[in-house]
Amino acid sequence: MSAHHDRATLQFLGAAGTVTGSKFLLERDGACILVDCGLFQGLKPLRLRNREPLPLDAASLAAVVLTHGHLDHCGYLPRLRNDGFEGPVHATPGTIALASIVLPDSGYLQEEEAAHANRFGWSRHRPALPLYTEADARDALELLTPLPFHERREVAPGIVVELARAGHILGSSTVRVELGPSVTFSGDLGRPNHPLLRAPEPIGDSDWVVIESTYGDRRHDDAHAVEVLRDVIDRTVARRGTVIIPAFAVDRTEVLLHHLGHLHDRGDLPDVPVYVDSPMALAAMRAYRAAIAAGATEFRQAVLDDPTPFLDGRVVEVHDPEHSKRVTASDEPKIVISASGMAAGGRVLHHMTRCLPDPANTLVLVGYQPEGTRGRALVDGASEVKIHGRYVRVRAEIVDLPVFSVHADADELLGWLATADRRPRGVFVVHGEPDAARCLHDRIEDELDWTAIVPEHGERVRL
Repeated sequence: MSAHHDRATLQFLGAAGTVTGSKFLLERDGACILVDCGLFQGLKPLRLRNREPLPLDAASLAAVVLTHGHLDHCGYLPRLRNDGFEGPVHATPGTIALASIVLPDSGYLQEEEAAHANRFGWSRHRPALPLYTEADARDALELLTPLPFHERREVAPGIVVELARAGHILGSSTVRVELGPSVTFSGDLGRPNHPLLRAPEPIGDSDWVVIESTYGDRRHDDAHAVEVLRDVIDRTVARRGTVIIPAFAVDRTEVLLHHLGHLHDRGDLPDVPVYVDSPMALAAMRAYRAAIAAGATEFRQAVLDDPTPFLDGRVVEVHDPEHSKRVTASDEPKIVISASGMAAGGRVLHHMTRCLPDPANTLVLVGYQPEGTRGRALVDGASEVKIHGRYVRVRAEIVDLPVFSVHADADELLGWLATADRRPRGVFVVHGEPDAARCLHDRIEDELDWTAIVPEHGERVRL
């Protein structure tokens, strides 16, 4: 830890120069907290960072504060606990509900992948070991501590946090930290027009801002996205094919079903089965339904008033592996929504193995595909992809529809920054690939005339 105990510092232990692994270490007078505790995903050099020890004593951390329940923001928690962290993990009730789903699933999938690698010998490690187990993840859930929106809480001596709505997924929050100077973290920022959630709340007064830049170099052209999806489904069904949609189990599946519900209401959805083949997505949908039933204020009023917001009545829920295998073994035209969204793991890999070689089928990628993922390779035109150690030929139609992302685009990120009550001392641009982060950095300096910094991995700054 820093010897400068009289100064507040911020260190970037993840999501600097990359779009995953969010971890931000804040220290004041020897008291330390982490904002977010995420897994690195994508390229192998990034994934290997998950195995490297953090440059801190986990047991000395006073607390962790989570922005939301996606793995690249909370997925390292079980490892941190195994390394000695025993403090509270503060998060909104919605984030706790989703983290309670995704963390055990992450541990289970890591155990499954290690077992598969050992069985078929495709890992260089003998034996291959999971980063953590499902049991480790369930142990980590005991640390989760509810922190409602807009409740100020001292989480360490001299460090106070407050959460506000980020509009990205259920429970997602921006985090304002007061530790002498004030720092506001965007987490993953949602969109003003998210179909389910209300828009992100303003920044207000803050000395520093840490902002994500996933789409910092582009604008979402979503004016015709639902119609593009309709056309994709129509032409695939016409050739008796299957539409495979790798979708993040948390939020993206709900957003897709919401849009499909609108198509159904308009009479524009073919009469084919719609399978949701992801236990985690189904569990997340139950969490969304419970929050809507409870009248959670982060949802739009129209959603709270809608008795069937997720294509209820048309969805075939797939729970067990045997049912999953039968879904794509059938030749019937159908829509299959399955995790994971970057085609990095989960049941969707088995559907892809079966469906990618057939030109009658279509794979629709509906979110951001980081460098090094199978999804990115397919978007870039790969003629084959490696799945479970074997190459699979790609003859199916590949459709890139990232406008269904629930990340703010560059204009929306700048719009959120403009909600600050005053010019901050500086804006740290994180959670983006280098080109995206640099592009947003330049726009902040050119259009807002604010100081912007793209920090490096491991960099520490005085606040």
